Amino acid sequence: MTSVIFSAPQELVGVVGLEIHAQIHSNTKLFSGSQVGFQAPPNSLVSFFDASLPGTLPVLNRRCVEAAVMTGLALNCTINRKSLFDRKHYFYADLPAGYQITQQRLPIAVDGTLTYSHLGGRKRNTVVTKSVRIKQIQLEQDSGKSLHDDYRSQTLIDLNRAGVGLMELVMEPDMSCGEEAAAAVREMQLILQALGTCQGNMAEGQLRVDANVSVHRPGDPWGIRTEVKNINSARNLARAIDYEIQRQMVVLESGGTVQNETRSFDGKTGHTIPMRDKEGLQDYRFMPEPNLPPLMVYEACSTAPPGVAPSQVVVLEEVRERLPELPSVRRQRLVETYGILPEHSFTLVNEDGLMDYFEAVVRETKAGPRKVIGWVMNELQGLLHQQNLSVSQR
Repeated sequence: MTSVIFSAPQELVGVVGLEIHAQIHSNTKLFSGSQVGFQAPPNSLVSFFDASLPGTLPVLNRRCVEAAVMTGLALNCTINRKSLFDRKHYFYADLPAGYQITQQRLPIAVDGTLTYSHLGGRKRNTVVTKSVRIKQIQLEQDSGKSLHDDYRSQTLIDLNRAGVGLMELVMEPDMSCGEEAAAAVREMQLILQALGTCQGNMAEGQLRVDANVSVHRPGDPWGIRTEVKNINSARNLARAIDYEIQRQMVVLESGGTVQNETRSFDGKTGHTIPMRDKEGLQDYRFMPEPNLPPLMVYEACSTAPPGVAPSQVVVLEEVRERLPELPSVRRQRLVETYGILPEHSFTLVNEDGLMDYFEAVVRETKAGPRKVIGWVMNELQGLLHQQNLSVSQR
């Protein structure tokens, strides 16, 4: 008699993709000459175009285009020589035009890769390196801010942020937990800061993250996903994703169905909260932006149209020449130059100002690099943590 062996069903695992909105480090907005500033008085940095007054037209900011191209090159993307702008229609009080100018059909950069690392192992002293695919980078406008006054039961609108240039970086669902997602965002933050294309201050909204989370059993189709919106720190990102994965697992294992919905994260409770469902798919009525021609990027000055001023074109070879040393290269250089452990190079590069401080101490003293790194990792780091300070604040 033949016996039949049934294998136990595989455990559910998380699937995580990210959308990162990075505010471009530029003096002026994407399509107007208005200044960009975080703490300016409400509605003091608003042009006629930002307020969507009739008859105003967009004028593309070259600096924002260069920033997107440089970011795409640093992430090993293909830079589209021709990209297009579109209108995405939706109606919020802080979007006065009733639409956002974005790049839905043909974005400026596609098909990149982000390699990131995090500390793993039992003692969390082993550097684990992984990669996530970058689907696309698109240029788009930011919206204004809605300020809710619960005491007076009213909402106030500040349009200072309306029209500020954003890069939306879309990551494929190649991650499985909050720790991986937080490490990827931290690496992205370091890259953007090294490039100077985004200051990356999440507390000021310069880097905002949406997480798409689902669970499934390996080999099965992906499950129904939820989107957790506007997460404002890497720590909260990890907490939100891990909570959402566990919540979905409990729902499915109890026989329920995960809803396709948008959720927010409450940092006080550590829970995600429903905002709105997505069952009725919103029709954004995408259409080509009629007031902007195709965006052209040229490989070399010699391929640019004759008679066009150099200040009016973006040239790939010139942007490539300005690429700085990236965080991954810095870590490798520290290991090779000073003979320190990879996990120590990871900490030096990831902590703001710590690498420069370490190299300055090595340069100015007779102590060997290994002795200095031991002091930095133990005594200095311990003292800074006690005082709740970073090296850059010393």
